[in-house]
Amino acid sequence: MPSSSSSIIVSVVTIATGIEYLANIDADLNRIVAKLGPPPLWAREPGFGTLVHIILEQQVSLASARAAYEKLNTAAGTLKPSRFLDFSDFDLLGFGFSRQKSSYCRGLARAIEEGRLNLDSFKDLIDEEIRTRLIEIKGIGPWTADIYLLMALGRSDIWPVGDLALVSTMQQVKGLASLPDQDLMDKIAIPWRPWRSVAARILWHYYLSNR
Repeated sequence: MPSSSSSIIVSVVTIATGIEYLANIDADLNRIVAKLGPPPLWAREPGFGTLVHIILEQQVSLASARAAYEKLNTAAGTLKPSRFLDFSDFDLLGFGFSRQKSSYCRGLARAIEEGRLNLDSFKDLIDEEIRTRLIEIKGIGPWTADIYLLMALGRSDIWPVGDLALVSTMQQVKGLASLPDQDLMDKIAIPWRPWRSVAARILWHYYLSNR
């Protein structure tokens, strides 16, 4: 993945700049925006809860992940790492967590509680440093780290090449004969910098509109 340390934060204000830039340089993205309008911001609150939610979204439907997360939140009241660690395996299974994801989220909670991971410090770090610190936690891979950077931290130049919706949508939008591999996805997205996070939102918007 190409290096990215853009200081631009995507917000309700700046997303319009990114959309205009992309529409001017890429006819395919321009057609999507012209037909569907601007994509949602899909912003999430930074913190432990959002990381848990993204872990739940790994390799399952967004609806099932959301249902499990809502059950957890209802039971927790205020969701903090210490509160999460109070729940038993039985509790988490009842919320809809698999045993593996229960283990991942416990490991994340312990890392925060023990001071090995400080999410508040991320606002002062560049993208690569944040990604490195996150993927040191078992259960957090490049996709989870990238979605957190993109949606929770609002970084402008994140390109989650492991996202299956983006892979299939890029094939459709770019008229490719087969699903693109990560190298091809990166190559196609190079001109979109420093707004690859906005390009991802445009492609997700297209993907969801066709479901």
